[in-house]
Amino acid sequence: MGPLAGVKVIEIKGIGPGPFAGMLLADMGAEVIVVERSSKGSGTVALPAAMDCNSRGKKSIALNLKTAAGAETLLRLVETADMLFEGFRPGVAERLGFGPEQCHARNPRLVYGRITGWGQTGPLAKTAGHDINYISLTGSLAAIGNPDKPTVPLNLVGDYAGGSMYLVMGMLAALYEAQRSGKGDVIDAAITDGSASLMSIFHSLDKLGSWVPERGSNTLDGPAPFYDTYETSDGRFVSIGSIEPQFYALLVEKTGVDPEAFANPYDKSQWPQMKERLIEVFKTKSQAQWCELMEGTDLCFAPVLNYREAPAHPHNAARNTYIDIDGLTQPAPAPRFARSDCATPSSPSSEGADTHEVLAQWGFSEQEITTLRVDGALS
Repeated sequence: MGPLAGVKVIEIKGIGPGPFAGMLLADMGAEVIVVERSSKGSGTVALPAAMDCNSRGKKSIALNLKTAAGAETLLRLVETADMLFEGFRPGVAERLGFGPEQCHARNPRLVYGRITGWGQTGPLAKTAGHDINYISLTGSLAAIGNPDKPTVPLNLVGDYAGGSMYLVMGMLAALYEAQRSGKGDVIDAAITDGSASLMSIFHSLDKLGSWVPERGSNTLDGPAPFYDTYETSDGRFVSIGSIEPQFYALLVEKTGVDPEAFANPYDKSQWPQMKERLIEVFKTKSQAQWCELMEGTDLCFAPVLNYREAPAHPHNAARNTYIDIDGLTQPAPAPRFARSDCATPSSPSSEGADTHEVLAQWGFSEQEITTLRVDGALS
């Protein structure tokens, strides 16, 4: 089930954007085989696979890729795969024996994805880094926060938006092209490139004189009274996005503020006074009371919910935005398809749980599997 049914993907286990990218492909119906490694680097931050939402819908095999037999086993799998992706520093996969050239020698149609922070080239390519560092280099982090300092936006902007999404988009584009040309490709998905791409609209606004680099000075980064979050009487928060005139008029009406004092929403000199007044007003009612008054209108309003509360919201519940797998509530596959329905993802496998099954299904004989186990290629 799903639009990617029949597509075979090999995911070399990593952290951050790699497992999330694999989940997206699996959610859309691809057969994703995760290759677990026997030796894990010290300090690696990773959830046990069987407890990780990002491992759902996949099968897990354990190969000792530092042995010749383990690397050869992976190359055998590559021969019938459509995609492979890894997240090593540049040159590591080549040294282990399954870089792009080595894989394409076995399967010229293979789409080979590489997800890293700095990319495969450039002076920082082989240095360590994390999401916060990558988005620092592209203007993304500098644009988020209050005037005093940047605010860390979880690792959503870099790892997942600038990394996983661009990797998946690149691999799917290459798969489409390979079906016509018969030739695979190598996708260099750098989080720096992806997060830079996400900032494209702000380059345009800057050119038009509608945006400045200083945080807390623009319409969408906090100072505008009509685009911000406000604390309610019960210590909760609501979000307001009343940018357009007709939506702003509803904000003025529903909050009961003085229309004359709020008559010029785009006069930045008046923003501080308007903001202070709205801060006072929103503290007069609870979050639930503001929801009763504003939710469902065109004011552009929503309560600020945490991840435990979000599944119970009536809109999310009506759309089945969240699902339950083995007692763990988690986001459902997205996006949705009118015709190619995606199945409910299967439970995540523990590390190496499917080694025998996968090797047998992908063409290995029982004798070959036994020999690999004796030789230490299966860990």
